[in-house]
Amino acid sequence: MIKQVLLLLLLFAASGLTLSVSESQSASLLPHAAESFNVSYIQLKNEGSCSYLTVISTSCSSPKYTRDQISIAFGDAYGNQIYAPRLDDPTSGTFESCSSDTFQINGPCAYQICYVYLYRSGSDGWKPESVKINSYNGRPVTFYYNTYIPKDTWYGFNLCNSASSSSYQVSMQKWLIFLVLGFVLSIWL
Repeated sequence: MIKQVLLLLLLFAASGLTLSVSESQSASLLPHAAESFNVSYIQLKNEGSCSYLTVISTSCSSPKYTRDQISIAFGDAYGNQIYAPRLDDPTSGTFESCSSDTFQINGPCAYQICYVYLYRSGSDGWKPESVKINSYNGRPVTFYYNTYIPKDTWYGFNLCNSASSSSYQVSMQKWLIFLVLGFVLSIWL
């Protein structure tokens, strides 16, 4: 009876460890400032042969409107980069709080979009909720910001390398936990 209770406690502990491993990986999905991002390189490659439907939702806690200049750059893991130098249009109500704006952005054909950066220039401030990018060659992808974009900084997500490596690390850590659990159980039984 004591072995069964200990076994049950060990299973709960292993479950808790695997949950904490999974939760720690989601914390890395927060937007950040781009460390090295070369817009001139993007402009050289921006050939305009594919179209991307991009929906940017502005948070309800953003200022009512912004006169700031907003740019976007996104791409895939193979160096295909799409850049739109200025999406804002204050006269049309672009990027008002609690709204979504849809843009048709042309650029080189990319595979699965795995990074996006926004750039804001101005003094009003702006807080996007999310950016959803639809492309012909991959599934739609949504990046959740829900934070203010710093002034004069490319700010966003780059999941190109971390998406596959972090899921591999999580599955490897879970596998090791269950391997140790199996070894302990084989000794007890």
